[in-house]
Amino acid sequence: MNRRVRRKVARKGKAKAVSSRCPEFDEEILIGERKCDVDWITLPDDTVIQLFSCLNYRDRASLSSTCRTWRSLGSSTCLWDSLDLRAHKCDASMAASLSSRCGNLQKLRFRGAESADAIIHLRAKNLRDISGDYCRKITDATLSVIAARHELLESLQLGPDFCEKISSDAIRAVAICCPRLRRLRLSGIKEVDGDAINALAKHCQNLIDVGFMDCLKVDETALVNVVSLRFLSISGTSNLKWSLISHLWSKLTNLIGLDVSRTDVGPNAVSTLFSASQSLTVLCALNCPNLEEDRNFVVRNYNSKGKLLLTLFNDIFKGVSSLFADNAKKEGNMFLDWRNAKNRYKSSDQIMIWLEWILSHSLLRTAESNAQGLDSFWLSQGATLLLSLMQSDQEDVQERAATGVATFVVIDDESASIDRGRAEAVMKGGGIQLLLNLASSWREGLQSESAKAVANLSVNASVAKAVAEEGGITILANLARSMNRLVAEEAAGGLWNLSVGEEHKGAIAEAGGIKALVDLVFKWSTGGDGVLERAAGALANLAADDKCSIEVAVAGGVHALVMLARNCKFEGVQEQAARALANLAAHGDSNNNNAAVGQEAGALEALVQLTRSPHEGVRQEAAGALWNLSFDDRNREAIAAAGGVEALVSLAQSCSNASPGLQERAAGALWGLSVSEANSIAIGREGGVLPLIALARSEAEDVHETAAGALWNLAFNPGNALRIVEEGGVPALVHLCSSSMSKMARFMAALALAYMFDGRMDEVAQIGTSTEGTSKCVNLDGARRMALKHIEAFVLTFSDPHAFAAAAASSAPAALAQVTEGARIQEAGHLRCSGSEIGRFVAMLRNASSILKACAAFALLQFTIPGGRHAMHHANLLQNAGAPRVLRSAAAAATSPLEAKIFAKIVLRNLEHHQIDSSISGATY
Repeated sequence: MNRRVRRKVARKGKAKAVSSRCPEFDEEILIGERKCDVDWITLPDDTVIQLFSCLNYRDRASLSSTCRTWRSLGSSTCLWDSLDLRAHKCDASMAASLSSRCGNLQKLRFRGAESADAIIHLRAKNLRDISGDYCRKITDATLSVIAARHELLESLQLGPDFCEKISSDAIRAVAICCPRLRRLRLSGIKEVDGDAINALAKHCQNLIDVGFMDCLKVDETALVNVVSLRFLSISGTSNLKWSLISHLWSKLTNLIGLDVSRTDVGPNAVSTLFSASQSLTVLCALNCPNLEEDRNFVVRNYNSKGKLLLTLFNDIFKGVSSLFADNAKKEGNMFLDWRNAKNRYKSSDQIMIWLEWILSHSLLRTAESNAQGLDSFWLSQGATLLLSLMQSDQEDVQERAATGVATFVVIDDESASIDRGRAEAVMKGGGIQLLLNLASSWREGLQSESAKAVANLSVNASVAKAVAEEGGITILANLARSMNRLVAEEAAGGLWNLSVGEEHKGAIAEAGGIKALVDLVFKWSTGGDGVLERAAGALANLAADDKCSIEVAVAGGVHALVMLARNCKFEGVQEQAARALANLAAHGDSNNNNAAVGQEAGALEALVQLTRSPHEGVRQEAAGALWNLSFDDRNREAIAAAGGVEALVSLAQSCSNASPGLQERAAGALWGLSVSEANSIAIGREGGVLPLIALARSEAEDVHETAAGALWNLAFNPGNALRIVEEGGVPALVHLCSSSMSKMARFMAALALAYMFDGRMDEVAQIGTSTEGTSKCVNLDGARRMALKHIEAFVLTFSDPHAFAAAAASSAPAALAQVTEGARIQEAGHLRCSGSEIGRFVAMLRNASSILKACAAFALLQFTIPGGRHAMHHANLLQNAGAPRVLRSAAAAATSPLEAKIFAKIVLRNLEHHQIDSSISGATY
């Protein structure tokens, strides 16, 4: 999520909100409910045209194609007086196809150089207003041709991004070709020279509003010649000569409003401008450090003698109210009061319209810079200003204000963190409902920017709750179905952030959000990296919920996510797709998604390939997905067949300095694969032992667990056990066994050591593991003594002398239960052992080593404690292996240590418990 990174407002006057229920339709609806559907063809032409006016261009075209009558009505000139092409790829052929409808086109909004080049093909000779953004690649030639073809042009705006390739030559061409020009606003021009400005002064006698924002150089002297100017903005422009400006511009006798925000203007220049100019009424100087350093000057000159100075440290609402004769409501929101006023004057309207525009522009630029020291401003009035501007009658002001809200709350792009105070200020000011109203507008620009703001705000849990309570989830789910990629992308981002909260997952599913997100993957499978990343991220969050994961699969999510993992090259999409597949595969005990992912063509191969990605996040999520998938027996073997062993060993070898998350998942995936003895042997031969030993020395507890689990599985094979000894694994496991803060890691490290020194490795040690047939020089006796010493110490940590004494004196259930509670390792109940592993622990009960006997009994206790996920499974395996007889022998043997006796008794009691449960339920495992 980056800083630029989500009901239609009823307005007085020109634009009215369209009610969701029209009175003139009531009778038809009632008849339809009683008899049949409404006959839409019989609607009056005026009603159909009104309906068309509330639709976007794509929907208008779709409806126009339904019948000849509606095609004719859809071409009505009143529906084509304005055109917004920003969401569409507009080239010459598309423009030509629209040209038959553009004879009366008055206003045009476009995005990008390609659309700019296509404008002339619209043949809209009556164009009055052109506004473009993403204009970095627009050239002088393009702008000159546009001006030459549209001589009636009255307003030209390009920005707010920089117009790097436009020079003064194009401005001269505009001046010569468009004599009716009244407004010219350009951003990021390198230089606006005197010749260009003089051309404007000569040819554009009605030019009243000029903006040269964020320019490198503007000829201050020449601007004096544009005597018609009423409003001028040079915000963000550098290299200005203030001593010259403050005297010269006083000669602009019509100048009412001047915007010098984000410049290096100082107190002297402001003072001179106000004193020398008779006409200047409003001077906007937001975020001007040189001026704001002198707080006393700002206070003295604020709203004095009919002159209004607006800075970040003044009360802007109070100041604006001073522009009106009736300023009794000084403490109120003057922008709202002005819009709702019955008696409005043209002069004040011009000032307020200009103020709205330049304030929205400067606030957005200030938010984008993420400047320090502005918290007080944003909390005291900045948030309220943005919310007020979101209710403007100017659509571009509404959009820019919504983008400002989306931007100013974000304080760190990388971590996607937002400022809690700012977010809550928006919420307390009624901003959530305002944004959702804009998101429900039919105007796709407003939908996109308001959805972006909702998405960013929803990172805060309190705001996310408010969004859900005010119906935002349904609105976002509907927007995610938009044919406009930008709208769908921001809506998916909103659902992504909302889906972080467990309480919102079900609501997203109920609103149809899961199906909408899956459909987005198929709809924008190419050329939509942003929307794909957000959709996959939201699906990943939703897939973490058991019920939602089923819905994701039913909606076709498995195929969609595998398609992304296989085909998409953008790392953000790859990471989220792999995470989603990992979460889908994490519910193996409750649904079939784990097997379904493994059976999807190309899924395992794609995930194996992603473990080789240059991006750590992708590698981590792919390894996590393979880890979860490896819990299914068929997947485990298929992963190995797809090259998973080699890939994961390579990953483990390369991640010694990686994040704990990647280390945990790399070791976890090898742990999962090594459940199969064939895979275990392959991991050992591929060199997987050494990196796992290195990971066992990690400082992270989670990595301890997965590395110890993988080494435990590997140690089952005598050849691997010897490799572990040869590679220095005994000290690493001993350290885990004695020092890890994770009981689970200590337990599995002890079991790995027990496997290594129960005698099966001795025969292999005589041959060695290397290809030369000779073993590395290791002291097996010393390693064995070290291992047994720490195994014993580990087991004794679960031995309460008082509880053991009571259990030794009496085998009463209460005494055994007390020992069990003290010896329980909660997480061990999730481990599932094979018959051969259970058989090995049973064999250990006969081992000459009293320490191994105690360890084996302790392990079997963990695997059979009632309530454990696989306890019944282990109990059946023990019965099949004849364990009760061996356990009774261990419990009664005089040579057995006390711990082995007590633990053996508890295991016998657990087996009896599981036999009773099985006979009562008739269940089999």
